[in-house]
Amino acid sequence: MSSKAAARYAKSLIDLSKEQNALEEVKNDMVFFEHVVDENSELEAILKNPIVPLDKKQGIVSGIMKDKVHTLTQTFFNLVITKGRSELLFAISKQFIAQYNALNGIVTAEVTSANTLTEANKEEITALVKKELNAKQVVIKEKVNTNLIGGFILKVGDRQFDASIASSLNKLKKEFAQGIA
Repeated sequence: MSSKAAARYAKSLIDLSKEQNALEEVKNDMVFFEHVVDENSELEAILKNPIVPLDKKQGIVSGIMKDKVHTLTQTFFNLVITKGRSELLFAISKQFIAQYNALNGIVTAEVTSANTLTEANKEEITALVKKELNAKQVVIKEKVNTNLIGGFILKVGDRQFDASIASSLNKLKKEFAQGIA
């Protein structure tokens, strides 16, 4: 239920920021806020805590955002907090970014690999994702997991392609186990 509310708030903010020709600035503000909350889990806990008074929440958010965000973003955050929906702010920022990306043909590809990707690897993955999904732009979020031994796992939306050596070894192990039994 809260994700639906967050999506509606995000859609309203996108529409309003388009009207005021501030879409890019507000998107950057949402990325900034999402980053701040990711780095400070206490902030999310405070925003979700019903015991913390609304004016304290507004003061904290205003202190963090002051002189760093567009006035539209600041006003929007204050309105959401005043309405007693501060627990949605983080979800709203995520929804805003997702809706912005969908509007602009931007796809996020999560790549988990055994080693850091080279520029050539990134370009190959970008070209593949653009071709397969007809995307205008691809943003690669990279993770390193040494347990993969080699290869990579590519996740785009709800699709996943596993080209890791660890996965191949597990499949081979299962095949041998079935063959022996």
